Amino acid sequence: MTTTQPLTDQQFLQRLAEQAGKDGTKTFAVTSPATGQTVVDVADCNADHARDAVERSVKAFDNWRKVNPYERSRLLLAWYDAIMAHQDAIGKIISAEMGKPVSEARGEVAYAAAFVQFYGEEAKRIRGETFSSQFSHKRLYAERMPVGPVYAITPWNFPAAMITRKVAPALAAGCTAIVKPAAQSPLTAVFLAYLWEQVGGPADALSVLTTRDARGVSEVMFDDVRIRKLTFTGSTSVGRSLYAQAAKTLKKVSLELGGHAPFLIFDDADLDLAVNEVIACKFRNAGQTCVCTNRVYVQKGIADAFTQKLVERVAELKVGDPANDATEIGPLVDAAGLEKVQSHVKDAVNKGAQLHIGGNANELYYEPTVLTDVRAGMQILEEETFGPVAPIILFDTEEEAIHQANDTPYGLAAYMYTNDLRRMHRVSEALEYGIVGVNDGGPSAAQAPFGGIKDSGLGREGGHWGLDEFLEVKYVSVGLREPA
Repeated sequence: MTTTQPLTDQQFLQRLAEQAGKDGTKTFAVTSPATGQTVVDVADCNADHARDAVERSVKAFDNWRKVNPYERSRLLLAWYDAIMAHQDAIGKIISAEMGKPVSEARGEVAYAAAFVQFYGEEAKRIRGETFSSQFSHKRLYAERMPVGPVYAITPWNFPAAMITRKVAPALAAGCTAIVKPAAQSPLTAVFLAYLWEQVGGPADALSVLTTRDARGVSEVMFDDVRIRKLTFTGSTSVGRSLYAQAAKTLKKVSLELGGHAPFLIFDDADLDLAVNEVIACKFRNAGQTCVCTNRVYVQKGIADAFTQKLVERVAELKVGDPANDATEIGPLVDAAGLEKVQSHVKDAVNKGAQLHIGGNANELYYEPTVLTDVRAGMQILEEETFGPVAPIILFDTEEEAIHQANDTPYGLAAYMYTNDLRRMHRVSEALEYGIVGVNDGGPSAAQAPFGGIKDSGLGREGGHWGLDEFLEVKYVSVGLREPA
């Protein structure tokens, strides 16, 4: 790195403030959901900026794809070191721009960095394959080539991890990447790109376009045939639209879309451990994650005891300023998010659900909430709530639990708690989801495949599966001259 000491969050924000609007580009304010105050102004990029980014990315790709994989590995591992050296600063910026509790945000930075480290190591291990020919004078092999410049659209809820999970394998494969972060939380993306340049990474190999004009910027990317890959994390409705747009130029596509995760608690479960996993899965990031549980299914024989323990634990969760290390529940990201949570709870209560704890809002803060007597026909069982609300639904049999869990168009993540080894295999195999956590409310890992089926998307991120998304296969057949 060219800097001898890591920047603090305030030093980095000061740099951004000094740069904002210097070249005449319009800016927009990034606002803290915790305070309502402006964190800093950033560039509001438009279609012209997008076209310029494409030209620079295409030109950089011609060079980056030829860089020795060991050198790409070295740069990625240096980037990992830089991210970890700035773990506290990036964590504070995440907390400031989207309201995640700072202790949790630091954990996200470590998780994000793990993808950079993993793919830094994998960059040296991209393998081809030789295979036999039926003709003695031919030699056959397949090599794996970078797909080309990549357009990555990332969400606000994981402003570090959703970038590195896409960009690190792209860079490892020899692709260049243009990132459009969510307008609610663009600062982390800018910080990560800055650190990439600081360790010697080519500036145009990783570009960030901060903007409020997502449609205008994206249209440039979709219309340009030279952008060969779209990777997107976000809602299913937006994902469908982007999928259709990408078809115009037949881009390679990976989509990580919405979820509606069930958590099945069977009557042989250790209730204290099960409650711990539900708390960890449901209430991190105030329930604003695509893989957090949305439906808690509990076998009837243990329902009262489980509910009592869950309510007791939820009452202990600390709601407050996300900048405070003791805070466990911060604000929702914006008024639209709050309105959706409120409408789901109101609809459930109006239709007969019982409110055991929570249910109130203070500005963008929503109290951790537990509902029982939740049944079919309530919005909370049909739509992703994206808030700190745990609805409890009862079931009698294993077969009933599986049916209810699978009765959704989504298929991203599902969870279960049981001490029965046979049941673990039966149920995990029957659940129609891309990810299943057994006695584990947080199964995500850099080396593991992450992604869903059905309306939850296509493709995988993480592990060697994530690297495959940025590679094409080229088959080469070599004819040898026959001896005279």
